[in-house]
Amino acid sequence: MPSSRPIIECVPNFSEGRDMDLIRRITDQVETVDGARLLDVDPGAAT
Repeated sequence: MPSSRPIIECVPNFSEGRDMDLIRRITDQVETVDGARLLDVDPGAAT
């Protein structure tokens, strides 16, 4: 079913790939934003 609400994709880049505690604190804050969805987290450990 198509949504009548626009979708905006944001791909922030934080240079903290090895600091999983900091990544979790950032994603915890993102998840508190009403109407926002966190779809994926890629710490880039393989790159």
